[in-house]
Order: sequence, then structure tokens, then C-alpha cells
Amino acid sequence: MINLAFIIEDNKDISDLFSRALVSAGFQVEAIYDGAKAQIRLEEESPSLVILDMHLPNINGITLFNQIRANEHLNETKVIIATADATMGDCQGYQADLLLQKPITFSQMRDFAERLKQK
Repeated sequence: MINLAFIIEDNKDISDLFSRALVSAGFQVEAIYDGAKAQIRLEEESPSLVILDMHLPNINGITLFNQIRANEHLNETKVIIATADATMGDCQGYQADLLLQKPITFSQMRDFAERLKQK
């Protein structure tokens, strides 16, 4: 089974760090830098994991998170909210599978991804 992960993060450096960590944890990764593009891809695919930033261009992370949770074909998708905005994280964190406060290290992301993959 292919474990597909979407990294929805507009900062390319952070996205690259997350991508390397998830690949090392056995995921196939797709990086998405824009909320509108993420919305389209989430209709087309059912990733097993989404790493979601809250501040995105065009459609914000809160909107995407609520759409993921409301979409029946994404019921099995695990969502990690990764944000530097503690207030936004707190608002959605209790509904996420994991809330990570940025900055996040390579090893932290890899370890969290491996744990979620095994659940």
C-alpha cells in the first residue's frame, strides 16, 4: 500500500524539510504551496496524511481543515497541523490528529509520521 502524504505549506524550505522527513518514513510526498491548489488535489486524491499549515495563500488552513473533516472520502486521512501561530493551532488542534508548533525538526517530523503511519 502506498502511503501518500500531502504537505500543504507555502514556505518552500519548511516544505522541503517535511518532504525529506516523510520520504524517510516511507511516504510518497506531494508538496502543495497554495490553498486553492490543495483544495483541488484533496478532491482528486485521498492521502493517508496531510501536513497542514494554517496561513496559506488563497484558501487558509482552517478552511481546508474543515473541508477535510467534512469530506467523507477523507475520513481515513490523518491531519497534522504545523503552525507557528499558537492561537490558530489551539482553535483547530483538538480536532487534528497532531498539532505541531513550528519550528519543527526533521527528526520530529519523521518520528511523528512513522507513528501515524502505524495507527
